Formats: sequence, structure tokens, C-alpha cells
Amino acid sequence: MKTLVICSGGMDSVTLAYKIAQEHELIGLISFDYGQRHKKELDYAKACADALGTEFILIDISNIGRQLTGSALTDDLDVPDGHYAEDTMKITVVPNRNAIMLTIAYGIAASRGADAVATAVHGGDHFIYPDCRPAFTESFETMQRHALEGLGEISLYTPYVHVSKAEIAREGLKLGVDYRRTWSCYKGGETHCGRCGTCVERREAFHLAGGIDPTTYADAEFWKEACRV
Repeated sequence: MKTLVICSGGMDSVTLAYKIAQEHELIGLISFDYGQRHKKELDYAKACADALGTEFILIDISNIGRQLTGSALTDDLDVPDGHYAEDTMKITVVPNRNAIMLTIAYGIAASRGADAVATAVHGGDHFIYPDCRPAFTESFETMQRHALEGLGEISLYTPYVHVSKAEIAREGLKLGVDYRRTWSCYKGGETHCGRCGTCVERREAFHLAGGIDPTTYADAEFWKEACRV
């Protein structure tokens, strides 16, 4: 299955890239500059492509991102601390972000004769992000089947859509992913902050997976309070 992977540089999408490289034919990683508050994650996505010996495609949609206001990821708003399963985290939603990225990825995949586009949406995303839920991914695949009728048969590969981040961490550790070369933190400091939703969820995932988290956090203990461990 010739597959194009949407890769943010975070642990989920990097794990997916390694999974595809081992189980299918990885034809490239595609990342997006959508005007997010920092660009560190894109460097990690490029590093992943280099490690896997595949093409790295960076798409600049920052002009679009500037119109998607109201999110702490694109506006000058504070990124909240805490766990994803809190209403405060809804400020990190970028309206229609995944739908926009997937549409572009599908067009490129069709042009390159791919069989699938892969994205690392997972079960933990469902509470906050509507365009990470199974109902969305299934509907999107159906829509693209009509949009590309006669031009290509491309499936939307979402192997993690019903599983937890802990299961992703567990699989990545088995695949030998070097998680020091991934970036999750929304705040974009010198190290992972350890307090934002992505940091808390990342630390919790390694704990539940029973693996060692190699990440350096500015606050290495906050996750226990946020997760009530």
C-alpha cells in the first residue's frame, strides 16, 4: 500500500510513519505550516523523514491559518495547563484544521499514484477535536471517493482512531522509535513544558504503556496532579 503520511513531528504521527515504513510502502511525509505559534514540530517532522529515507513535503498554508482565529495555537492566547479531558483545552481547537490538511494531502496523493493517506488521529483526541472522530474520518473518506472518482482509489488509513495514546507509545517502543526526536509541546520552549495538554497526555501515555519516557520536561511532576496519579 503506497502511503503518504501526514506528520506533525509529534509522537503519534512519527510512530505512524515508522509503522507505515515497516508494514507498507512509505512514499513521503507531508507537514503543514498553518501559522502555529511555533515551528519546532516541523523540524522534527523533517528529521523523521530523513531518518526513514523518504521525501519531506512542507506545505505553507499560514495565510489560511491566520483566518482560523480563536485558537491558542494560532492566536496570541495562553495555552492552558491540564489534561485534554478538560473543557479548558477546547481553546486549542483550530477550526477545520484536519479537514483542510487532509484535502491537500489527498490531492498530492492522487497526483503521485498513492493508495492511501495516513493520519494519526487517536481515541484520546475525540473529546476535544471533532475532526479526529471516527464519524468525521469515515465521512471524509467517502467524500474523497467522490471527489477523485476516476482519478484514484485512495483510502484514509487511521489505525489509531479507536485506540489510546498509551497504545501508540507501546507500539512505537516496539518499533524502536526514538521519541527524543519528536515534539509535542504546544508552548514551544527550549524543552517540553510538562504542563500543557499535549505534554501531560504524552507523559501519561508512557506511564500507562509501561515504558520509559525519554523526554525532558521543564515540570516533570505536574502530569501526576493533572492525571490524579
